[in-house]
Amino acid sequence: MPGVLAPILPLRLALFLSLLLPVLPAHASCSDAAAPGVNWRRCIQDGQDLSGADLSGSTLRDTSFARGQLKGVRLNGADAANARFTSADLQGADLTGAVLRGAEFTRARLVGAKLVRADLRGARLFRADLTEADLTGAMISGADLSTATLDGARWVDGEKLCAAGSVGTCQ
Repeated sequence: MPGVLAPILPLRLALFLSLLLPVLPAHASCSDAAAPGVNWRRCIQDGQDLSGADLSGSTLRDTSFARGQLKGVRLNGADAANARFTSADLQGADLTGAVLRGAEFTRARLVGAKLVRADLRGARLFRADLTEADLTGAMISGADLSTATLDGARWVDGEKLCAAGSVGTCQ
């Protein structure tokens, strides 16, 4: 009897593994081209020029974009929790509805950026330039806006425009 079952066991194992493979999670490829829905989780994109790229709906958790050129980038609905944008240029970027919890924006340039309904809870925006940025509906609980420039920014209530000279708080 053992001689009869011996050829069947490898076939059953192969069948089981072939059914299991589609269930396993896909791994990020940090070299994938910038595109909507790209999975760049835990990637290093430091210093990259992604100006005008569409990364809407992408997974960018724990990814570093330090010193990157991200002018006009579209991050609508992207999951960039704990991502690092230190000293990055995000002028005119659209981060509408992006998850940016715990993200690092120290010295980032967010001039004219659209942060409408963005989740910035616990984000660090120390010395960030948010001049004329739109923060309508943004969640900023626990965010560090210390010394952030807020001149002309639209505040979270969607009505108040921050006065010239607003640093750290909207006046």
